[in-house]
Amino acid sequence: MSGFVQSIYPWVKALHVASVIAWMAGLLYLPRLYMYHRERVESGSDTHKLFGLMESRLLRIVTTPSMLAAWATGLVLVSIPGVFDWSASWPWIKIASVLALTSFHFWLAAKRKELERGECATTGRQFRILNELPAVLMLVIVAMVVARPF
Repeated sequence: MSGFVQSIYPWVKALHVASVIAWMAGLLYLPRLYMYHRERVESGSDTHKLFGLMESRLLRIVTTPSMLAAWATGLVLVSIPGVFDWSASWPWIKIASVLALTSFHFWLAAKRKELERGECATTGRQFRILNELPAVLMLVIVAMVVARPF
């Protein structure tokens, strides 16, 4: 690593970790909000509007910018020569898990629009079950990066 890259590496890594934490907070909370929205809120009511506002702001102000920052800093980290052993399996498992999290993020964004229009067919029970997906993927990602088992 060159002197410049060596000096910024810990800061990029710190920003990456902070971005991932904020992104995960949104991915863990949005399905729970959606579950309550589907189970306890009547479409068109004041509470429906309040839930829509909370969901929209969480997605637009916290979750999406955090995802973008996590991706940007992650791409900087993987572009640094010698940081990853690309012949190992763990980086590929991590990348697949991050792509799954990203897909889940966009699915949640689409569901928010359906909820706003009162057209969401996903049940509260389904949101409750899907609420576990980001936690499972997070565990896989952390295990791959910290333990590097493969």
